[in-house]
Formats: sequence, C-alpha cells, structure tokens
Amino acid sequence: MDVTREVILDLLPVYLSGEASPATRILVEEYMKQDPELAQRIRRQLVNSFAEAVPSALPPDLELRSLRRTRHLLGWQRWLFGLGISFSAISLSNEFSFEGGHLREFHFLLRDYPAEFGFCMTLALACWIAYFSIRRRLRTGSM
Repeated sequence: MDVTREVILDLLPVYLSGEASPATRILVEEYMKQDPELAQRIRRQLVNSFAEAVPSALPPDLELRSLRRTRHLLGWQRWLFGLGISFSAISLSNEFSFEGGHLREFHFLLRDYPAEFGFCMTLALACWIAYFSIRRRLRTGSM
C-alpha cells in the first residue's frame, strides 16, 4: 500500500498525542524512515511538546469526585426545597367556617397550637437557610 505524505501529516496529531493505534504508529514510523526531513520535524515537535507539558498535580479522579459531590448537593437542595415549602405551608395553616352562607370565623392555627407552629416555623426556617446555603455553593462564577 502506498501512503502519501498528506496521509501521514493527517495522522501526526494522533501519533504525537500518543493516542494512535499500534498499526498507525508503525505506519508513521516506517514512513519516517523514508522521509528524514519529516522525521526531524516530528522529533522537534515531540521535544517541544514534552518541554511544554506541565505535570498535573491534580488527582486523576477529581472530575468524578466533583460530579458526585455536585449530584449529592443537588439532591439535598431538592429535598430541602420540598421540606421548606411543606413546613412553611403547615405553619401558615388556617381554619375558617361558614354559617348561613357567610364567613363566620377565620384564624390561623397559631392561635390554637402555638408550640406546633413554632416547631414547624423553626424547621421551615432551617430548611430555607440550608437550601439557600447549598444554592450559593453550587452557583458558578460565570454568571
């Protein structure tokens, strides 16, 4: 099979990045034996790419851990939103009654159950504070 220089030039990015298959590596290296000018050019690029490569101090699983943490926080955020809505609604519960087609009485249940109201309002406030705290942590700086 006759391989042209253009085909080898097309394969160079894959070869230089180290992602080429063994067959592609052999093909490029065989062609480099026939074309010393191209071989010198490739060697210079390899030397330059090694000089520019900065060793990464980041752990290899950093992206996966970040994704898991974000998903975990989003789950908590959803739960806190739902609980905050629920406890707020319970705190603002009311009672009304009609008599003869007219509103006879209307009052919040706070009047009859102040301890339960305080408990639900405290839980609602805690859920909302935690919700907005997580929301702030998840916000990106690109907005």
